Amino acid sequence: MSVDTRVQPPLPAPVEYRRPPLAWVDDLLDLTIAIIKPISIPLLRIALGVVYVWFGILKIVGASPVSELVASMVPFVSPSIAVVGMGVAEVVLGVALAIGFLVPWIAAIQILHLLGTFAVFVFYPTVVHTGNPFLVTLEGEFIAKNLVLIAGLLVVAGYSRAHARRA
Repeated sequence: MSVDTRVQPPLPAPVEYRRPPLAWVDDLLDLTIAIIKPISIPLLRIALGVVYVWFGILKIVGASPVSELVASMVPFVSPSIAVVGMGVAEVVLGVALAIGFLVPWIAAIQILHLLGTFAVFVFYPTVVHTGNPFLVTLEGEFIAKNLVLIAGLLVVAGYSRAHARRA
């Protein structure tokens, strides 16, 4: 039997690990994310529901600043019926979303509704901008903010509990 007589190189001296001076910032960030992550999607869902209920109530009580615009988009229906009907639909959809009822379906209906608001840019362009589509009026800003609502609804639908259970 042969014995290995080769000399082994010495092991390197252990290096003392030192945390970077601002590592506590990363720790704080991780803690903050751990706290807000489980509540962020439900809070977004509730906030979107509240906005829908709020805007719907304004239409029902005749205090919506966009009542005339809403009525003009459905000229074949009486203006009061169109506005109040839209308000009732918004309240029902908002409550359903806020309580978490059929979230992906409710969000899909709301997204279709919000996409429909962009028809104003086609049918009444002078109402939403002053000739340059990037220089929008107050009504144009009101409609453009629907892009944020749509994005929020997509997030809420994509992370809804019912969907998560199936994934």
